Order: sequence, then C-alpha cells, then structure tokens
Amino acid sequence: MATTTPTSQRSTSLKILSQPQVKSLLDEAQQKFAQEEGISFGAVNMHFKKPFEHSFTAPQRPHTTLLFGGLTFRHEHLLKGVFESLGYKTAVVPTPNVDAFQLGKEYGNNGQCNPTYFTVGNLVQYLQHLRDKQGMSVQEIIDSHVFLTAGACGPCRFGMYEAEYRLALRNAGFDGFRVMLFQQKGGLKQGDLEAGLKMNLDFFAGMVSAFNCGDILSEVANCIRAYETTPGATDKAASESLEFMYRVMQRKVPAELAGTTIGDLIKGKNAKAFDIAEQAVKFLDLLTSEDYIEPLRHVARKFDEVEVDRLQPKPIVKVTGEFWAQTTEGDGNFNMFRFLHSEGAEVITEPIATWLAYMLWQTKIKARDRHGLVEKADEVKWYELGKRAQLEVGYMKKRAIAKVADTIFRREYSRMVEALGHIAHEIVDMDEMERLGHGFYHTRSEGGEGHLEVSKNIYYSHKGLAHMVLSLKPFGCMPSTQSDGAQSAVVNRYKEMIFLPIETSGEGEINAHSRVQMALGEAKAKAKREFAEVLSSIPYGLDELKAYVDAHPEMKRPMYQFPRHNPRVVGTGANFALHVAERMQADGVKPKQVRDAAE
Repeated sequence: MATTTPTSQRSTSLKILSQPQVKSLLDEAQQKFAQEEGISFGAVNMHFKKPFEHSFTAPQRPHTTLLFGGLTFRHEHLLKGVFESLGYKTAVVPTPNVDAFQLGKEYGNNGQCNPTYFTVGNLVQYLQHLRDKQGMSVQEIIDSHVFLTAGACGPCRFGMYEAEYRLALRNAGFDGFRVMLFQQKGGLKQGDLEAGLKMNLDFFAGMVSAFNCGDILSEVANCIRAYETTPGATDKAASESLEFMYRVMQRKVPAELAGTTIGDLIKGKNAKAFDIAEQAVKFLDLLTSEDYIEPLRHVARKFDEVEVDRLQPKPIVKVTGEFWAQTTEGDGNFNMFRFLHSEGAEVITEPIATWLAYMLWQTKIKARDRHGLVEKADEVKWYELGKRAQLEVGYMKKRAIAKVADTIFRREYSRMVEALGHIAHEIVDMDEMERLGHGFYHTRSEGGEGHLEVSKNIYYSHKGLAHMVLSLKPFGCMPSTQSDGAQSAVVNRYKEMIFLPIETSGEGEINAHSRVQMALGEAKAKAKREFAEVLSSIPYGLDELKAYVDAHPEMKRPMYQFPRHNPRVVGTGANFALHVAERMQADGVKPKQVRDAAE
C-alpha cells in the first residue's frame, strides 16, 4: 500500500527561487518560444496615438467630393440638393446591402453590431467600386473624397464607429482616407471640419429642412400606398415628388445681406454688427419664406392624383426601435417596410424629427435638473444676491434657448405637414413622452433613444393610433435590449397592446419575417373586428358606403380630410366608414333597408 507524504512535509521540499532566478527562467522560455515560432519579443510602446488625419480645407472644397449615407434614400437625395446649393461636390453612398454587411465583417472587428457592419462595409464597397469599376487609383480616391458621418461617445458600440471606419479602410487598402465625424452631442469632433465645411445657419437650416421634408414625404407615401387602387401609383408619385424637391433644394439661394446697400453700410462701420445683422436676415428668411412650402403644395397635388380606397380593414403598424434599424430601407432591416406593405399593413415610420426633438428636450431637462447645483468651490452664500441672480439668469437663458429652438423647429415641421396635405403626424410631445415612460424606464438614462421606445409603444397603442408596434433593433444593441426588458412590464400593464421586438442582422430574414407575420395576423384580426363593429353600429352596409364614395370622387383623393372622433377606433378604414356614414346622414341618404321597407 502506497504511503502519502503529509502536506507539511511536501511543502518543505519545494525549492524557493529568488526573483532573478524566476526572471532567468522566463527569459529562457521566451527565447525558446521565439526560436520555435519565429517571432520577436521586441519592446512595445503601449501609449496610444490617434492616427494622423489629413485635413479638409476650404481650398480643397471645389475638387473634393463629400460622401455621406446611412439614412433613407429620400433624406440623402434631399440632403445632396442642400449641399450642392451651398457649393459642395457631393455623392451619396448607396443603401447598404448584404454584400456590404459581409465586407464589414471581413475588414472590421468581431462582435460589432448590425449598423456598424452595414455602414462601414458600405463605405468600403463604394470605394472599391470607384477603384475597380471607375478606374480611380487609391491615392486619387483618398485625395478627392471625404466621408461625413455621425458618431457618439457611447454607451453602445456607436461610440466606436470612427475607429471601425479607420480599421476597415486600412484593412481594405484605403489607409489615410478621411473620415469626418459629427458627434451626437457636443457639435463637431474634428476641429478642422470647420475649415472644409462652412458651418453656418444656411448649412444647419438646410440640413434640418431636408430631414423634415424627407420625414414627411416618407410618411405620406406610406399612408397612401396602403390604400392605392393602382399598384405602383404611389411609388411613381413619390419618385417624381422627390426629384422635384431635390431640384428645389439644389436651386435654393441663401438670403444674403452682403451686396446690399444696408449691408455694405453696416459692414463698413462694424464687421461684428454686420455678422449679427446677416444672421438675423437669414433667420427671418427661414421663418417667413415659402421657398419649400409652396413647392410642397405642388407635391401634395401630385400625390392627390393617386386614387385610394380607404374602405378596407388594414392594421396600422408603428415602427420604432434603434435609430438606424428603424430608419434604413434595405437589407439592414430586412426590407421591413416593403414587407409590411406586401402583407397588407399601413405603416407609420419614425421621423428623424423625433430624435432631433429628443436632443432639444435633453438640453432643456438637464438645465432644469441641474438648477441650483454648483461646485463646492463656486458655492454661493445666502447674502451674495448678485451671484445668485447671475446663476438664475444663466439658467433661464439656457431654458429659453432650448424652448425657442424647439418651438421654431416644431413650427417649421408643422408648416411642411400642412403644405403636404396635413395627413402626416406632428412631432410627439416630449414632455408627454416623459410622463408616459418614466414609470417604466428612467427618463434620465441615456443611450440610443433612451425612454422613447417605451413611451412610443404606450403612446401609439394606448392612444389608439396603431394596432401594433414593431421595434427593430440590431443584434446585441444595448440601449434597445434594456428597453425590451422594460417593455415586459408595459405589456403586462396594457393587456390590449400588440408589441413585437425584432433583432436584425445580415442573416435571419426568413425567421424575422415569420415572426412579424404571426404578430401581424393578430393585428389584422383586431383591425377586421374593429371594422365589423363599426359597420354594425351604422345604418348603412359596406356596399352602400362604397356606392356613396363612388358618387363623390373627392373622397377617393389621398388628401381628402376626415375627422377621427372615436379614440377607440384605430383603423383608417373604420374611421373613414364612420365619416362616410355621417356624410350620408347629413345628405339625407336613407339606408337600403328603409328604402326597401317603403317600397
């Protein structure tokens, strides 16, 4: 039988090595490993230095093409017109496809999210097209192009976009290509961006106008497309309208004080006063001109030529979720808008305007939350009335600026909505979004759209604006995943709502569409039940309603306005049936059963 040595005895037999002996053994092992594997263990400088970025300067502007992308093709086309009106050479990177996704995975890091792979790979794909199809050299591409995109400091992988662009470009053979980054907050990341881009009121006002116009065109087209009687008629009108508005924005002449008698007089005496006066002129022109409003009225007349049949029970689906996934119209979200339309749904897309309004709301709310808070070194005594007044004035100024900016932004959006037939939704009230969502998702938690995913689900479902809410988010999206956790409590509170979260990737389209079909089936049943209940509550049958509409062709026009009195009635078809019945009663039209009884 074998005997065991007590632990105490074994420990005393171990040889204790000194620090130099340990280091010698490690050096021998390292040398042996280096010889076997053929590698070198040279000294490594661990201090990170940001890669050198070639600047984009004003003299380069005439021969440098500004690339951008990542939104819908409508927003991008209109934005192209704005940039061209300001004197920039531009090109839009096409809507990313699955091939772009694969390139992003090939040249980028592992573990990135869906938008990262699609957008980064899409830029690489476009540059490869310039090199391989158009015959441009790599150096020529680098020297004559700049890519402008959005970025953020986090908390999700969105904060790593800049590094991902640079890594993929370097791995794909375009090292040194210029990437200029807008921050989600805090203005511009690159100090030299101002040199190449003239960041003035014309630039920002033009961008916001393009965003607003693209939002409203998208929503109007989706509202009409669901009920068109001639397939493709809405797409044709939308395409023609988009090109028309692109030309309008391309030919827009900015308001200028320079060159006028008053302007020359002010500039000759005080250059600073001239700059203030010129900004005031541009601002006044923005608020009073109809440079975009009158063309949008023309667009409304173009859309109004499409014939629609609203007497159909179609489910209304509100699409929300992560910003890029809910906005893009391609492989990045499994072409979800077109799929929903093909399945017989009316789609409400999420406007970029909501995100801009959310940014303004955060500015206002942060000022309110920090009101009265000062650093210990700056603490104000009770008797220092002057300092107290100064802090109060600063607070009121911040609040006032945010309030004025929000009011003007909403006013301009409303003007466009009104000009384009007033069938698109207004921007949601951010204070109401805070009230609806705070109990489920803390409204000071930032990242993505914060509490808005929860708030919009409650808003559109509980207020009777949609039968179903579909939340699209990339795989592993941290802010949206947190939101989904809160949504379980929301669904438990509001039993009637239909909410479906879908994670998107470069693959899995069939599975995603299958899940949407299942939830959409429930929404369709809900819409049909609602439509049947409305028909049973009015004295006219469906055939009578259709006959009346046929006799009044104006009711087949998309821009025909009708009220929605009952908040419990969601569907467009059910609301329209109620309205037609009201008109028939007002016109003295007797129900068929009454006429038959009289005969």
